[in-house]
Amino acid sequence: MQKIKVLIVDDSALVRQMLQEMLSSHPQIEVVGSAHDPYMARDMIKQVHPDVLTLDIEMPKMDGISFLKNLMRLHPMPVVMVSTLTEHGADVTLQALELGAIDFVTKPKLNLAQTFESYTTEICNKVIMASKVTRGTLERQYTRFSNNQLARPKVESSPATISEKYDADVIIKKTNVIKKPRYAETIIAIGSSTGGTEAIKEILMRLPATTPPIVISQHIPAAFSGPFAQRMDSVSEMTVHEAKDNQPILQGHAYIAPGDKHLLIEPVGGKFICRLNDGPPVNRHKPSVDVMFRSVAQNVGNNAIGIILTGMGADGAKGLKEIQEVGAPTIAQDQKSSVVWGMPGEAVKLGAADFVLSLDQIAYKILALASK
Repeated sequence: MQKIKVLIVDDSALVRQMLQEMLSSHPQIEVVGSAHDPYMARDMIKQVHPDVLTLDIEMPKMDGISFLKNLMRLHPMPVVMVSTLTEHGADVTLQALELGAIDFVTKPKLNLAQTFESYTTEICNKVIMASKVTRGTLERQYTRFSNNQLARPKVESSPATISEKYDADVIIKKTNVIKKPRYAETIIAIGSSTGGTEAIKEILMRLPATTPPIVISQHIPAAFSGPFAQRMDSVSEMTVHEAKDNQPILQGHAYIAPGDKHLLIEPVGGKFICRLNDGPPVNRHKPSVDVMFRSVAQNVGNNAIGIILTGMGADGAKGLKEIQEVGAPTIAQDQKSSVVWGMPGEAVKLGAADFVLSLDQIAYKILALASK
């Protein structure tokens, strides 16, 4: 089997060495070179023809964002960003995903003794996944970015946990829910992972301020969910928040789960509130889409609309089925418009999706379903 060729771009010799050791430990991956700045990387791309690039954000001579913009315009290829867990690092990483980077990992710590295995698993999985993304997908992503830039002057995945893999029962027990009468208030529930930050943006940009409330679980580190919510608020007519415990759920507002908490929906006095849960990861993710979807199915019933977007793995597929089983409409993003057709693909296999739609159709379907 042909190995995935990876080029590492980072200004730190130590980080380059660490990344090379981690990636080279996987039998499917071959590190074909490393570059200390974008100019050297540009020349090496022509020489070694890598399948995937790992790219540092902050480098001398040219920053990672400027290099990525040129790369996606002239020679689109899969890129996994290497980011710092800071507010600035989060904002710049979200810009990189906007430009077409497939995913990101956080900068490895110098002392990896306790987390080496989990970090190696994460970065290898993301490189392998990135290698499967087609050039057409990258070109479509960059085209969307370019069009959005013209229209507005004005952004995954949480590291996998190697602990026992829990399902949603560890947070919220499944009950035999009877289909409920339709309430006055609709709640829209969206789950996503790899590629989801941009998919969520494309949907929120198309929704008016009168849209029913939206709850969102996106696989993202805790340091990134706040900046992500701020970024979404700046491009949407809706008001977008990083969800807080006991926060009322209101029309025209969207609530994004914090990157280290599960988001549940709870009825209180005829209204709904956000409830944050600090329990263990579910499907190795926190927040988990399955947890949020089960909460929506059991508490909102057939007044919900469930949507699963691009993402690696299967988190959310079973939960979407539970939403469907209580009589609520469900949507899965189609394969062509997904960066990774893992989560929505699994939902389709389960028969959990009433509608399988391209990304640019989903906002319109939401409004049509909510008006019924």
